[in-house]
Amino acid sequence: MTLLEVTGLEVHYGKVQAIKGIDIRLEAADIITLIGANGAGKSTTLRTVSGLNRPTTGTILFEGERIDGLEPDRIVARGIAHVPEGRRVFPELTVLENLMTGAYLRRDGPSVRSDLDMVYGHFPRLRERRGQYAKTLSGGEQQMLAMGRALMAAPRLLLMDEPSIGLSPIMVQEIASIIGEIHRKGVPVVLVEQNASLALHLASYGYVLETGRIALHGPCDVLRENEHVRRAYLGG
Repeated sequence: MTLLEVTGLEVHYGKVQAIKGIDIRLEAADIITLIGANGAGKSTTLRTVSGLNRPTTGTILFEGERIDGLEPDRIVARGIAHVPEGRRVFPELTVLENLMTGAYLRRDGPSVRSDLDMVYGHFPRLRERRGQYAKTLSGGEQQMLAMGRALMAAPRLLLMDEPSIGLSPIMVQEIASIIGEIHRKGVPVVLVEQNASLALHLASYGYVLETGRIALHGPCDVLRENEHVRRAYLGG
């Protein structure tokens, strides 16, 4: 079943066209990735799916219903959670308070408490630091907090923007392991990553964005062997 279908998407920032007619599909229980250089349009695509940017034209279907043009809170209520680039945690709130902001639209108290335990299971350090202010966490811990906050929305789709950026190699591998674990528990993911090697190993299908267009797409094992992808994104 197709969970997310983006067709003919175009996005402008003023007179500058950032996205130039792209098509993307995500099947249920899958991970797809968007890779490309800075400015290629990866983050803009995610922001448009989550309602933070408005498309100039094109359609976005989620579970068969159009969501392009909806306000972000209505898109969250539909089941799409967005982990933005740069973590964007609330620095003056505690870890627990940050996590609970992810559940602000929910009215199912027992399930919220169950999901909080689930998040602590994924991220034991967040349980240990639940009373600390978010500003006191390391970069890797803040990334965990941003991911945990998104999971508290009980998403049916998780959008992740550059989860490895600025992290140590050890922390990158830890975050990658957690993304895989989240996916195995049934949450599909759209992953934006400049670390193309990481992305193409985590995902099953990939899209290569170049200057707002899809230059290549296909199964990730095929993309890893593509000469252009190897030269441009995988260091040869």
